[in-house]
Amino acid sequence: MYLKILCVSVCVTIAHTLRVGVGIADVTGPPAEIGFMGYANFEQKGHGIHLRQFSRAFVFDDSTNNARFVFVSVDAAMMGNGVRREVLKRLQKRYGDIYNEKNVILSGTHTHSTPGGFLLDFLFDLTILGFVKETYAAYITGILKSIIIAHSRLTPARLVYNEGELLDANINRSPSSYLRNPPEERAKYKYDVDKTLAQIRFITPKNEILGVINWFAVHPTSMNNTNKLISSDNVGYASVLMEKALNGNSTLPGKGRIVCAFASTNLGDVSPNTRGPRCEFSRLPCDQEKLLCKGHKERCFASGPGRDMFESTKIIATKLFDTAMKVLNQPGEDLTGPIGVVHQFVEMPKQIVSPYDPITQTFNASERVSGCFPAMGYSFAAGTTDGPGAFDFKQGTTSSNPLWNAVRDFIAEPTQEDIDCHAPKPILLATGRIKFPYQWQPRIVSCSVARIGEFVMAAVPGEFTTMSGRRLRSVVQHASGAKKVVIAGLSNIYSDYIATPEEYQAQRYEAASTIFGPHTLDIYLNKYVELTDALLKGTPVEDGPEPPDFNEQLITLVPPVLWDAAPWGHEFGDCVKQPQQAYSWGDTVTTMFVSGHPRNSIRHGRWFATVEKLESEEDDAWTIIATDADWETKFTWIRSSKILGTSHAQIEWEIPEGTPPGKYRLHHYGNYKYILGGIYPYHGFSDSFEVT
Repeated sequence: MYLKILCVSVCVTIAHTLRVGVGIADVTGPPAEIGFMGYANFEQKGHGIHLRQFSRAFVFDDSTNNARFVFVSVDAAMMGNGVRREVLKRLQKRYGDIYNEKNVILSGTHTHSTPGGFLLDFLFDLTILGFVKETYAAYITGILKSIIIAHSRLTPARLVYNEGELLDANINRSPSSYLRNPPEERAKYKYDVDKTLAQIRFITPKNEILGVINWFAVHPTSMNNTNKLISSDNVGYASVLMEKALNGNSTLPGKGRIVCAFASTNLGDVSPNTRGPRCEFSRLPCDQEKLLCKGHKERCFASGPGRDMFESTKIIATKLFDTAMKVLNQPGEDLTGPIGVVHQFVEMPKQIVSPYDPITQTFNASERVSGCFPAMGYSFAAGTTDGPGAFDFKQGTTSSNPLWNAVRDFIAEPTQEDIDCHAPKPILLATGRIKFPYQWQPRIVSCSVARIGEFVMAAVPGEFTTMSGRRLRSVVQHASGAKKVVIAGLSNIYSDYIATPEEYQAQRYEAASTIFGPHTLDIYLNKYVELTDALLKGTPVEDGPEPPDFNEQLITLVPPVLWDAAPWGHEFGDCVKQPQQAYSWGDTVTTMFVSGHPRNSIRHGRWFATVEKLESEEDDAWTIIATDADWETKFTWIRSSKILGTSHAQIEWEIPEGTPPGKYRLHHYGNYKYILGGIYPYHGFSDSFEVT
């Protein structure tokens, strides 16, 4: 019943010939011994896969106006200019100038459980131990493939917008900062986070669904900083659930023709950990302002609605999926009219603009404010309740410490102008002044505005807080007259957080990570009004200064895989822990195989683990019914001996309710690195077992 949406109202004749293409491709990075990007935890390195990463591409083409743009939602922490630059090079080699700097938008979902080392700005790659070529290549290859597939599938389509309310799936993790915003402004909103799920669906002339994009404000941090399995987290699993529902539940993840994304938006201060912050051992409530536990050496953690992070991820993902399906099956509003997109690179420290007054909703032309050189504040090191930081840094710190200032100045000393510009933020890292080994944070950001008739999407290079996002949507809507405006977060370049000037005064984590100073949001509001106006009028937009290219300066401290060896008496792929003879629904099958290092090859479309069902005993014909991309499976790599180069792969399958009775087996694939050189494939099976 999900495959078609009936036209329940009078269908609108589309004046512009709109075509849409959708594509999906695997972008899973190296699954073992590479640090995850998001929590800045040196100890959080991957050791397997729970949910694979995918790139979901949507190409929009208006042949009437000869206009086109592509929006891509990627299961990654964020997107970086280096990845985008390389994707563009390959697109232009294949298609000429059809895809270019102006019309390609790459948006990260912001999962914190995927490999890092791809952003090229040194601060973001620091906890990953530098640049990781395998991660970089995996994203470029997968994103490119998803766009190529979407390009090849362009077809006439109707675009329908709808939205719905979703409760009990997100909370504000900095409520005291939110309260700094003017009461008159807060009175306009029922909640201190956005509860609206916005959705665009794409429908063929035969009323068949091509794809869906959903936007809902929530951090993909249901999986906490102890997790060591690659995971696309709550929004990634919601995408898989929706794609299975629309393509058929037997469709393997990433293999269906209908593509559904849950993309990031203004999620800066929004957490899925709805139980709120508690002390990690005593489970007593934390001090809400400082997020400290009194009298104990305990960290303050927020937790989700489930018994553990896996169940919490599933609960939040299911809420997202259920709401999206409800919205999908209700009448919506046809988006008609021209499409278009504008883009500009902006050097933030050089911007001088008029500040925005949220009460009058106007810009104060009599006053001028400016951006600052990038810098991180003390509260940045305190982390958040989704992932507390190290040492004794506290939320809301507005004064500096001589010891930490000495450490800071040894790396790079901020100027007095920097200190004054960022006040009341005490500068912990003057990232804009650090030159070794190369740029630590970007000065130049990427700003895009895309239009589909009366729908406008503002693609932003960072994490806008709830109220920052509301102000941006408001000014863009006022400038464009659009009926609906969405924010596409973490797009093209990552420049940390964007708090409101009022929230900035509190100097909690989000404000301390607002790297261009207290008027960062004012600059963006001015810029997006300017870009929106240019888009509607067809006015040419200057490209702006090109971000620097650091490809020749990149460093990595991640050691390579030296060799693999099988234990004495075994070969790669041997199953050394066999399953039982029979299982029932809800049981977990656990096996162990002799393994090579998973970094030896990026297996896109070629899994490390599959579950197979015997279809014909006579022909020995087996069918893959699940892979390491499915929720019910876990692929865990275990290093046995670094010196000897031995390792094992543990493969688990939790048997879903409704699994047909029959004979099954687990299948492991991999590659090993021979000590004398060369990388070779292997595979192995477990014994078969019955599901009764």
